[in-house]
Amino acid sequence: SPNAPPRAGIYMKNADGTGAEERLLADENHVHLGSWSSDGKWLLYSEIHPETNEDLWVLNVPERKAQPFLRTPFNELQASFSPDARWIAYTSDESGRAEVYVQSFQGPGGKWQISTDGGAQPLWSRDGREIFYRDGDKVLAVAVQPPPAFAASKPRLLFEGRYVPGSNHTYYDASPDGRGFVFLRAVERESAPIRQIHVALNWFEELRRRAPVGNK
Repeated sequence: SPNAPPRAGIYMKNADGTGAEERLLADENHVHLGSWSSDGKWLLYSEIHPETNEDLWVLNVPERKAQPFLRTPFNELQASFSPDARWIAYTSDESGRAEVYVQSFQGPGGKWQISTDGGAQPLWSRDGREIFYRDGDKVLAVAVQPPPAFAASKPRLLFEGRYVPGSNHTYYDASPDGRGFVFLRAVERESAPIRQIHVALNWFEELRRRAPVGNK
């Protein structure tokens, strides 16, 4: 019915707000959406499970079927498809701290650690030649060798800035040409001046005492 409570899961709706929402997947666990493959067939997301922590899943959108990509005792999150959907970059704490990794999506392939001193929120450039990621206030980039092989350079620092750190999501994006970025920044508003309200009691008696009125 129209008044029924929303059911847990992953939903899809037109970006312009038209049309009804469509539930792609029923899932009672806590879900964080990742990225779409370039052909719109696959949707990456992470799911928090009480036994295996946060795991990575992929949803076949046309078939409405989900399958695990990484299920380990560690936390895997913030996954991002490469532009050709051959590789998936993600964050994992398997080493004891958050680091960025790349693993092949379908077919043969290996696994590579991209960050070297901590990292999170990986993001591919639009041409697939770079992977950006964050390490605290730092934004770093790694050059990627084009397919069919995979190889990554040492990370290089792009810039630093105090932006919203984020948690399970990737809180920034790169422009199509890779020369600009969009971040969320917390607004530090100046505190409003403190205004005190004074309440005067029995002010008629005080007025008579200060300015007595003589008899006419």
